[in-house]
Amino acid sequence: MDVRLYCFAHAGAGVSGFGRWPRRCGPGVEVVPVLLPGRDSRRHETRPTGRRALLDALFDDIAAAASDGPYVFYGHSLGGMVAHTLTRALLDAGLPGPRLLAVGACPAPHTVRPPAASDDDISDEQLLRFVGDVGSAPGGTLAEPDSVWHRAVLPVLRDDLRLARSLRAAALDAPGRLPVPVLAVGGSHDPVVTPQALDAWRQWTDGTFVRRTVPGDHFFVRGPELPRLVGRACRVVARIDAAAAPTPLGAP
Repeated sequence: MDVRLYCFAHAGAGVSGFGRWPRRCGPGVEVVPVLLPGRDSRRHETRPTGRRALLDALFDDIAAAASDGPYVFYGHSLGGMVAHTLTRALLDAGLPGPRLLAVGACPAPHTVRPPAASDDDISDEQLLRFVGDVGSAPGGTLAEPDSVWHRAVLPVLRDDLRLARSLRAAALDAPGRLPVPVLAVGGSHDPVVTPQALDAWRQWTDGTFVRRTVPGDHFFVRGPELPRLVGRACRVVARIDAAAAPTPLGAP
């Protein structure tokens, strides 16, 4: 049986970054990119900016399949906090959790201080500073405030950063270790997420913790090394599950 790999994208993105993952992950892995509301084919839906709205949008579909076989979560940047939030919610509901929580370019929750609850607004200036820091804006767009890119991406990015703040705050309000192994992946030239911030995920799991580095900046999700790494991890999960499966009666 294939391991299902649910993938959650970074802030401001749809799921196109996972387009080549089915081939790059290799055999035995069913890649399932998860599209959040408010973008691409779900663009007419309200974008979630808080934990409850996120779970209302995603929980039921994943919960329905949680008992159908082994699955793994991979979340990139914001997607790492989405994956962590879903893992906690599934376990709290008494459902099987992912066999592995893999996060990329995502600092552990306690390493980023959430702003005060009254700080609801994220200005265009703050957004542009953010995209400049992580290098996500196409060349020249930072100097063109009326560009199509600004009009299309900044509203989504603003809501996604609100969502990230909410998920981190919720994680800190109910801290606890997950009984799930964690794989934390960083880019060798990521300008914003340090190895120390990734190592801090060790405090959020009672399972095995592994940190790996792949070539690239904050958006190494687009390169070939990450899906190969995650694909290998999924096949390890499958082998462990197969070894733990009970032997049928009458089998030699």
